[in-house]
Amino acid sequence: MQDTLSAQRRHLLQGLGAMLLPLPFAAFADDYPSKPVELVVPASAGGGTDALARGFAEIAKKHFPQPFIVNNKPGASGVVGMGEVLNSKPDGYKVSVVIAELVILPHLNLSKFTYADFRPIARLNADPSAITVKADAPWNTIEEFLAASKAKPGEMRVGNSGNGSIWHLAAAGLEDKAGVKFNHVPYQGAAPGVVALLGGHIDAVAVSPGEVAVHVQAGKLKILAVMADQRLKAFDKVPTLKERKIDLSIGTWRGLAVPKATPTAVVDVLRAAARKTAEEPAMREALEKLNLGFSYLDAAEFGQSMERDHLYFKELVQKVGIRA
Repeated sequence: MQDTLSAQRRHLLQGLGAMLLPLPFAAFADDYPSKPVELVVPASAGGGTDALARGFAEIAKKHFPQPFIVNNKPGASGVVGMGEVLNSKPDGYKVSVVIAELVILPHLNLSKFTYADFRPIARLNADPSAITVKADAPWNTIEEFLAASKAKPGEMRVGNSGNGSIWHLAAAGLEDKAGVKFNHVPYQGAAPGVVALLGGHIDAVAVSPGEVAVHVQAGKLKILAVMADQRLKAFDKVPTLKERKIDLSIGTWRGLAVPKATPTAVVDVLRAAARKTAEEPAMREALEKLNLGFSYLDAAEFGQSMERDHLYFKELVQKVGIRA
């Protein structure tokens, strides 16, 4: 009797194995997600990218059956975090917050991957750069700041979120347009750069207004100008560079993406959750509270936008002569 049961068990397992072997990986997507999903943030805690990810993870609870667990992986202007996701199993359980550096760093030979190695899910945010200094700094206008920079070439210390980062490129673009030379100081994300500014270790940062807003409101920092086409609602007294006859408009964006080999069925689940989360009034309110600009694009449009930016930053990198 025991031998008969063992034989039946063997036949059953062999049959199951035969059934499973031919099935493509996508067949398992029906059960997705069956466990928490890791949301990798390629920047330090406390910055705009981190704040966006945590806000999204919280609001997505209404539209996704498993929690998004935020994991900060800063370093190399985003290469560390985004690269970790690309090197993971493409099963949808490790999602990357992708940032504008994705379309910049390949042109500096600082990353071996490009936007084309990802499958986009959605863009959630876009923000311009801004020049911010300490509240007690001697410069009260962008003209005064640039005049001081021109008087002592290479001495004005401007912090960014890493060599080749969008904020590095924004400051380099300002150098080019204004005919000045900065001393670029890299940090592992915008948040450490802002802390350095508060501590008086650098003279300015070229990060988004949202990443300095709390300190501006507290009277510790002041924004001299934003690199946008129009003034920002939350900072309507701050002029744009274009108002000051400096033709420069540049900024960052943040979205979600997974490795290219991720099954379409899994990507579709993530896309639906991202879209529904973005449609929540609470998401817009969270971004507004953080002074981050809401700018949603679905997967296809986000992919096209990244392609355009990839070409734009290739030309800009060559023009301003940034070297890794």
